[in-house]
Amino acid sequence: MPAPRRPLIVTADQDLLDDLLRLAAAGGTEVDVAPDPAAARARWVGAPMVLVGADQAAACLRARLPRRSRLILVGHPETMRPAFQMADLIGADNLAVLPEADPWMVDQFAGRADPLSTARTLAVIGGRGGAGASILATGLATTAVRAGYRTLLVDADPLGGGLDLVLGWEQVDGMRWPALAGADGRVDPPTLLGALPHRGDLVLLSFDRDELPGVPVEAMAAALDAARRGRDVIVADLPRQLDDAAVLALQAAERALLVVPAELRATASAARIAATVSVHCDDVAVVVRGPAPGRLKARDIARALGLPLAGTLRPEPGVCQGIERGTAPTADGKGPLADLCRRLVGELMETVTKAAAA
Repeated sequence: MPAPRRPLIVTADQDLLDDLLRLAAAGGTEVDVAPDPAAARARWVGAPMVLVGADQAAACLRARLPRRSRLILVGHPETMRPAFQMADLIGADNLAVLPEADPWMVDQFAGRADPLSTARTLAVIGGRGGAGASILATGLATTAVRAGYRTLLVDADPLGGGLDLVLGWEQVDGMRWPALAGADGRVDPPTLLGALPHRGDLVLLSFDRDELPGVPVEAMAAALDAARRGRDVIVADLPRQLDDAAVLALQAAERALLVVPAELRATASAARIAATVSVHCDDVAVVVRGPAPGRLKARDIARALGLPLAGTLRPEPGVCQGIERGTAPTADGKGPLADLCRRLVGELMETVTKAAAA
C-alpha cells in the first residue's frame, strides 16, 4: 500500500521554501513541493494540507483550483502584504507570516503525522460496460461498514444505472449530486454527510432519476473533503470515460481496482482504461470476474494488463437475485464476493492499523 499523502507546498520562492522545509523537518514530516499551480494540480485534493506561498496566490486564483480545507497562505512580511487580499478568494483557512508564525507552522506540520485523521479511499472502475464494478463498489462499502468503518459510497458514473438501486435505497431521502452543483469545496462535513441518504454508518452520494448530468468538479471536491474529515473509508464507483471529477477522485485514492470480465475483448478494452487510470493513481490492480468462456486465467489477464491481480470473482447468481429484491451485495457477509471485499478492505486499512499500533 502507498504511504499516506504528504503536505503540499506550492511556491517558487526559494527563501520561503527553505524556511518551510526547515519547519517541516522540525515538525517531523516530509512534504511534497510544487513550484506553481500546474505542478500542484495532481496533488491538490489528495494532500492533507496545502501551503500556498504568497508568490503563487495570484497564480492559484487564475488556475481556479478546487476549494479545499486546510489551505494556508504563507510568506514573509514583504510578500504577504500584496497577497492578503487574495486569501479569501483562494479559500485560505489561515494566514501565516514568517518568522512570527514559525512555532504555529511547526505545530501544523506535526499534526499531519497522524494518518488516522484522513479517510482511506478506494476507486473502482469497470474495464468495460457491465463488468460488475458497481456491484464490487457497493459490496466494498457494505463490507467496510460491517467491519466498523464509517463509510461514504460515491456514485460518480452517470451512466451506471445508480448505486441507490444496487443498495435498494431508491426510496431513501437525501441530497443527490444536483443539489451539490453549487458547492465550493468548503462544506461542513457533518452537515453534508447528514444531508445525504444514509443508514447507520453508510452514506451514499448518487444521482437522481430526473437527469444524467456529469459530476461538477467542485461538488466532487466538496464531497471528498467532507468525507476525508468525517468518514473512515470512501469507495468511489468511477466512469470509464474519466471526467475532471473522476480524475479528482482517482488522485485522492490510495488504490484503484479495475474490474475485468475474463474475456479477450474485455481485456483489450481494459488495457486502454488501465493506461489512463495509471496516470492518476499510483496503485492500480485488477479484479477478474468469471466465468471465463475461453478459459482465460486471471493471472494471464493481469499479466497482459501489466497490473497486479487483486482478486477474482466467481459467478454468484444469489447476488444479482438479492439486488432485484432490494438486498445489497455482501449484506449477509457470506459468499465469494463478501470474502474478497473483506480482504480488500483489510488491505486498504492495513496502514492505519499499523500506525495505530506504533
